[in-house]
Amino acid sequence: MADGGEWLDLGLAGDLAKKPLQQVSVGGRDFAVSYRDGTFGVVGNACNHVGGPLGCGHLDGEYITCPWHAWKFHRTTGEGEPGFEQDRVPSYPVKVEGGRLLIDLSRATKRSRKPHDPHPLARTPKREPGPLRLVGLSTTAMDGKYPRFSGSDHLLGHALSAAQAAGAETKLIRLNDLTFRACEGYYSKAARACTWPCSITLMDSADQMDRVYDAFVHWADVIIVGTPIRWGAASSLYFKMAERLNCVQNAITTHNRVLIRNKIAGFIIVGGQDNIQGVAGQMLGFFAELGFIFPQFPYIAHSRGWSREDMERNIEVVRTSKELADGAAKLAARCLELAADLIARDEAPTAIERGGRKAHALT
Repeated sequence: MADGGEWLDLGLAGDLAKKPLQQVSVGGRDFAVSYRDGTFGVVGNACNHVGGPLGCGHLDGEYITCPWHAWKFHRTTGEGEPGFEQDRVPSYPVKVEGGRLLIDLSRATKRSRKPHDPHPLARTPKREPGPLRLVGLSTTAMDGKYPRFSGSDHLLGHALSAAQAAGAETKLIRLNDLTFRACEGYYSKAARACTWPCSITLMDSADQMDRVYDAFVHWADVIIVGTPIRWGAASSLYFKMAERLNCVQNAITTHNRVLIRNKIAGFIIVGGQDNIQGVAGQMLGFFAELGFIFPQFPYIAHSRGWSREDMERNIEVVRTSKELADGAAKLAARCLELAADLIARDEAPTAIERGGRKAHALT
């Protein structure tokens, strides 16, 4: 070109002006091309956050919003939104010549990243010295103003008491007391859009799922989950939590990073309906995918069954049964015993072979 520079042809300007924002690939490079109020803007396509495709996002005024996690960059300067100007993606001088849109590669601005303090959950998992630690996780949903008896919570209490008597530190987490958003499906956009720590946790400081993440990944040696049976399945709160735990498993998928090491899971399942083995099977399969280990006989359960769904009687049985209370205590003991053995040996992998694993063919 007459004015020098390293000009790259992105295509017919008339065609590119038909969309406010699009991804354009030329010569093995990807660009986010925008058109607004009669002017073009071209910036690098990769978001500074985790590489989301900016050209597949949308325009918010003069800013491109990343489709993965809503980071924003000015469509012509590449600068981040006000307050984040140091977060900058490359931008390119543009011109239209002979009906073609051209950009000058030689005068592109440089990518820069504003330093961001890592989220506390992002620290490397490391067991701190001290006694064994057990978390009881209640997934029962109820109106907190008018609490009712919960069989799974009742037996979870016996498990926690037994763990305390054995010298373990304990915590009780009630999902019903936490305010946390449902999974918003970042994995459905791209596997790498589902991040650890969770994208929602990074963006929303009020989201309280961080309590669960910290317990699972950093604090606890043992997790015992209590759930009622709801239409033959675990509680709705359990599944809401499980969907948000996809980011823990996805760290293996995208980075071959095992976050759950030397940790034990056990389960308490109580309900007026049957299908105990189906509920247990789902929970065992899911927690195995996260990296948890199970003791022999990893769950206890109680149900009155399909034909005898007499809940008043069911409550009485669970509340007064010494056998069930002892079963919960013994479950805690089995979990703690195995946890002590695993911690002493410390042989759990930090990465795992990919063959046959979830998304092992991901490229």
